[in-house]
Amino acid sequence: MTIAQLLSILKARWISAIVVALLTIGATVAASLLMPKSYTATASVVLDIRSPDPIVGMPMNGMASPSYMATQVDILTSERVAQRVVQKLRLTENQEMRKRWTEDTGGKGNFEAWIADIFQKKLDVKPSRESNVIHVSYTNPDPRFASALANTFVQAYIETSIGLRASPAKQYNEFFDARGKELREAVEVAQEKLTTFQKANGLTGADERFDIETQRLNELNTQLVTLQAIAADSSSRSAQVRTSGDQMQEVLTNSLVSSLRADLTRQEAKLTEMNAKFGDAHPQVQELRANIGELRQRLEAETRRVTGGVGVTGSINRQREAETRAALDAQRSKVLRLKALRDEAVTMQRAVETAQRAYDQVTQRFNQTSLESQLNQSNISVLSPANEPTDHSSPKIILNILVSVFVGTLLGVSFAILRELTDRRVRTLDDLTSGLDVAVLGTIPKPLRTGLSGRHSPMVLPTNILRRLPKPGT
Repeated sequence: MTIAQLLSILKARWISAIVVALLTIGATVAASLLMPKSYTATASVVLDIRSPDPIVGMPMNGMASPSYMATQVDILTSERVAQRVVQKLRLTENQEMRKRWTEDTGGKGNFEAWIADIFQKKLDVKPSRESNVIHVSYTNPDPRFASALANTFVQAYIETSIGLRASPAKQYNEFFDARGKELREAVEVAQEKLTTFQKANGLTGADERFDIETQRLNELNTQLVTLQAIAADSSSRSAQVRTSGDQMQEVLTNSLVSSLRADLTRQEAKLTEMNAKFGDAHPQVQELRANIGELRQRLEAETRRVTGGVGVTGSINRQREAETRAALDAQRSKVLRLKALRDEAVTMQRAVETAQRAYDQVTQRFNQTSLESQLNQSNISVLSPANEPTDHSSPKIILNILVSVFVGTLLGVSFAILRELTDRRVRTLDDLTSGLDVAVLGTIPKPLRTGLSGRHSPMVLPTNILRRLPKPGT
């Protein structure tokens, strides 16, 4: 169908199209006037996602995710919040509502869930796109009830959010309480084991005692080195005693030996002088020779005494070295044993510290969950409560009329086209060519009316038109 055909149809059947359009508009206006008025009350809440957690003092990063707002909207529109609204308004005690429930369901199902489902159908929740504000709207024929429901939904949402956080905290609190008791017993057992071990092995102040024993070991080691040097020197002196004992430093520096040697030297010089003067058989020479022999015996005896002291000193030094070595070995064994005991005690101490840390962590979590389970604050605040609306939100008469004008126009045009299809008329050249499948020879303008009386006169074709018509037989 061409535009020309459509216009010709509308021109011919405009009355039908207008009637249908007017009927549509009239029906819409009548329905809008007869429809009961509904009022929409809107409350707004704001979510604080930047402040740190009041319990742990750390920022709640999960709130910054894009899904957080969607989750809050789902919570707001959930059946749990709706049932909480029913409980807060005590609608389960309303006999009229219970009667309606009985009529609709035959008394089957949950009465509270049925009311909550009705409330959810009239609830509208819209989050802001560029802020953390959520708008909660409720529609009802009673404006006061609409505002009350919107505010109650907001309050129920806040309480539900607190409950969603506190409920898991209570469960965790019970778990951490039981776990804390177990860990406290583990700490006590580990501490008792460590204390018993320390008492049994005398490890009170183990580090201080270990330091003392280590210092004693170092001192013995130093003494042994010193005694080894002394013993080596004594061995060297003992060897010198056997070869040239009279040339030893102790002998040379001995005052009695020096005195005897001086006397012996004088007596020998005197003997030489008297022997040359009196002869070998002289009594004084014999007496002097006897004195010299006695001096030599005394000198040898004193030398043996002095060198014998060197041997005794060497024996004593070797004995002291052996004793010190034995003491060093005993001290080393003692230190090693003490070190092993200390290491074992350190292992036990670490077990105590590990158990204590685990207990402290569980205690910290227990305290945290205890606070969270008693938390009555939320990061949700009422930005603006729902006030009782003064203007109804539906029906929107002006909008309905505008829509009905558009719809009525479409229906009118459609009705005109439908009538044309059921009662086909030739209105344009296209109708002839498409309908009869013949060529158009020419067009005859609309006949002119003549006459002065105003009556319809016979239609007369102009002469020039008649001349252009084909003659018979041509």
